[in-house]
Amino acid sequence: MKKIITLSLFIAFTMTMNSQTKNFLDIPYLETSARVDTLVTPDKIFLNITIQEKDSKGRKSVEEQENKMANSLRALGIDLEKQLVIKDLSSNFKKYFLRQKEVLKSKQYSLLVRSGKKAAEVLMALEKLGIANTYLEKTEYSKMEELELELKSKAVTKAKKKAEALTTPLGQKVGAAIHIMDTSTPYYPRYNQPRMEMKTMAMDAAEAQPLDLDFEKIKVETSVNIKFELSK
Repeated sequence: MKKIITLSLFIAFTMTMNSQTKNFLDIPYLETSARVDTLVTPDKIFLNITIQEKDSKGRKSVEEQENKMANSLRALGIDLEKQLVIKDLSSNFKKYFLRQKEVLKSKQYSLLVRSGKKAAEVLMALEKLGIANTYLEKTEYSKMEELELELKSKAVTKAKKKAEALTTPLGQKVGAAIHIMDTSTPYYPRYNQPRMEMKTMAMDAAEAQPLDLDFEKIKVETSVNIKFELSK
């Protein structure tokens, strides 16, 4: 009896699905797709900074360089508690000619700045301190989620306009959307950007000016596929 009930339910479910499919196919519809995109300037720029002990007689400790770096960043208006984090702390062993071993420490940070101009100011300040091991880690746009939703709405509107352009000459009207598919590819932050090299002013310049770095804009795009019901 249980097997008979199970079989009956399966048959009923199959008939329902077939009926829905048939009804869907029987409805006159038009399928259109649309894609929209835009370019935005990144407003979250992450710099990777590494401080190392100097391998020389008068070397500076990591702690000493760290304190000088902190003072320079504060002078630029950077909130260290919110914008600077430690990524890695390590010690390396190196052999000398007299077969003595000495610990050489290094410390890695990630610094968040909001503009290319501020990134340039940081690079100039670190260059003056002799901290040259700095590169662009990744760039992001802080309002990416809101932007993607806005683009999706524009893509849907564009898809409907395309449908109307195709059906108006035929004397048909675009009805309700009976199927919508978001075919967009999610945006992911850009990592491992090429290293940024410092460029100085002329040698006789009294004070080098910070570079006005122009970071590559982020391209954001979205696409949709929609089936619209048609009516006369």
